[in-house]
Amino acid sequence: MSQRFSGRLGVQQRVLPNYRAPFFDLLAQSCDGGMSLFAGMARRDEGIAPANELRIAHYSSAQNVHILRGSLYLCYQHRFINWLKEWDPDVLIVEANPRYLATPSAVKWMHARGRKVIGWGLGSPPVSGFRRTRWVQFVNQFDALISYSQRGANEYAELGFPREKIFVAPNAVSSVPTTKPNDRPHATDRATILFVGRLQARKRVYSLLRACAELEPTPRLVIVGDGPEREGLELLAKQVYPFAQFTGARHGAELKPYFAEADLFVLPGTGGLAIQEAMSHGLPVIVAKGDGTQDDLVRPENGWQITPEDSEALVVTMKDALSDIPRLRRMGMESYRIVCEEINLEKMVEVFVRALTSLR
Repeated sequence: MSQRFSGRLGVQQRVLPNYRAPFFDLLAQSCDGGMSLFAGMARRDEGIAPANELRIAHYSSAQNVHILRGSLYLCYQHRFINWLKEWDPDVLIVEANPRYLATPSAVKWMHARGRKVIGWGLGSPPVSGFRRTRWVQFVNQFDALISYSQRGANEYAELGFPREKIFVAPNAVSSVPTTKPNDRPHATDRATILFVGRLQARKRVYSLLRACAELEPTPRLVIVGDGPEREGLELLAKQVYPFAQFTGARHGAELKPYFAEADLFVLPGTGGLAIQEAMSHGLPVIVAKGDGTQDDLVRPENGWQITPEDSEALVVTMKDALSDIPRLRRMGMESYRIVCEEINLEKMVEVFVRALTSLR
């Protein structure tokens, strides 16, 4: 990463998940004037594991006030302006989410001092009428936008935001792999399917158990993780797929043997921080379509995206995947290439720095 940001950077987030800390520390390394992150805590029922500290970036704690829930959810962050006064950034990056009520005041504070603000988000929902007008007004307060995906970038452009001011930084949680995955045998009597993640309803692991029961020959299914759904899933497995193996939670180096032994990684629900890690170990992947962040990561060359909550599509896709093991190996190596060359923390930081330097 040769390009650097010469100024002082401020970044606002609603919360600081543990998986995002390495990115912010890497971004801080590219800021000559330093970087400060302003973030608060999630609600207890969100199941977000927070990072307690950052190694390089400065971390300033916000007091989040969570208002209502679901589609009516709003959040107000106390001390936002106080933090801006204390840190005095040259450029501010904020979450491009209109539900965060303190953001407009922060943008006005920056603009009143002739400083720039970048919005960072998923894109905009399909809206019309008054809601579309509100979204147009919302995005146009920013001096540039960073999108998690090309789909999100297109959505911002459709609202009339200038394309030359939109930057695509595919969501990454892993650095460039340091070792090449070991060769897997081209023939196997029984394929191994792997799931890694928190066992909660939205991950739809129950549909994976039922889908495996319809495959012939029956694969070995390894479920790595823990969570509120584990007991119910183990009971279901005894009924419909007793071949499933539940390992409990595993982290870091403990995960390597599971990735090394697998033939295919499957995530039938939403989320999926382990997708990139699976790809770094040379695995093809099956994932449910989501908010667009996986569109750039999972392609026909390295995996499949299926319609969420479509059990039949999951079964058909798994049968197709396991019908040609040599093809799976080739797709796995394409997964490895993608995370090495295109989508990783280092590439993500490069895009952020490019967006920052474009404003100076």
